[in-house]
Amino acid sequence: MQEHELKLIRQAVQLAIEEDACDFSAKIPRGDHSSLSCIGPEVQAHARLLVKQSGLLAGAELAGIIFEQIDPRLEVSFLRKDGDLIAIGEEVMHVKGSALSILQAERLVLNYMQRMSGIAGITRRYVQLVSGTGCKILDTRKTSPGLRFFEKWAVRIGGGMNHRFGLYDMIMLKDNHVDFCGGVKNALKRAAEYKLRMGLNIPVEIETRNIAEVKEALEQGGANRIMLDNFKPEAAAEAVRLIDKRCEVEISGGINEQSVRIYAETGADFISVGALTHSVQSLDLSLKAVI
Repeated sequence: MQEHELKLIRQAVQLAIEEDACDFSAKIPRGDHSSLSCIGPEVQAHARLLVKQSGLLAGAELAGIIFEQIDPRLEVSFLRKDGDLIAIGEEVMHVKGSALSILQAERLVLNYMQRMSGIAGITRRYVQLVSGTGCKILDTRKTSPGLRFFEKWAVRIGGGMNHRFGLYDMIMLKDNHVDFCGGVKNALKRAAEYKLRMGLNIPVEIETRNIAEVKEALEQGGANRIMLDNFKPEAAAEAVRLIDKRCEVEISGGINEQSVRIYAETGADFISVGALTHSVQSLDLSLKAVI
């Protein structure tokens, strides 16, 4: 993991800790009163993370970072790793140390791991559905505010690829950009001028809504990737033939598990699926005391 990524993770985790208002160093504790009311600081404990729903594990590496950030003295051992298929009743990890620290970390660890595992699992299903076509599954920016890094991390664990991370790493001309600046050709022309003026070396993608806009994009040039948004499969196949590898092709818009294979077989390079992150069901995991 890169240093800047680890820094981002630690910042996000710290915000989550502060959200729980757990501060055991304060003279007057303002934190976990449930635990503080019945458990002394000297109590040592042992807990295990159990699988309650079969799926694909994601967030184990993050869990280790969280436990270490909350209390570096905690001993964490992993029985399974990110990307492993897990079944009901299996144990993922054990943690030993201060009972107060384990309880402070419990829900934070579970919230991240459950959501990440859910995202990784659905991503894996989509990746399997397009297997053999050469088409790659992408996520989108339809992520939970503050959780984008973790959700996109989970997509990678599931075998998918990340689209742009934010607004800074690609010029992506969506339908509103096209409409606000007067059409596909004008949008691409201005994007090229902007890149030159700013000295940017980032890709340009443009969203198209019909074959006519695809033709405009090809005539103007300057797009590294053309997105076919809400195209029917037949129209998408026609657009792929028209583009003829002059740039990358991405298909997007309402694609589900029933239709993704049909679109992948058009010859597109990528299919982006917002549902990987915007409406995923978390995987059921539980942290239980070992008595």
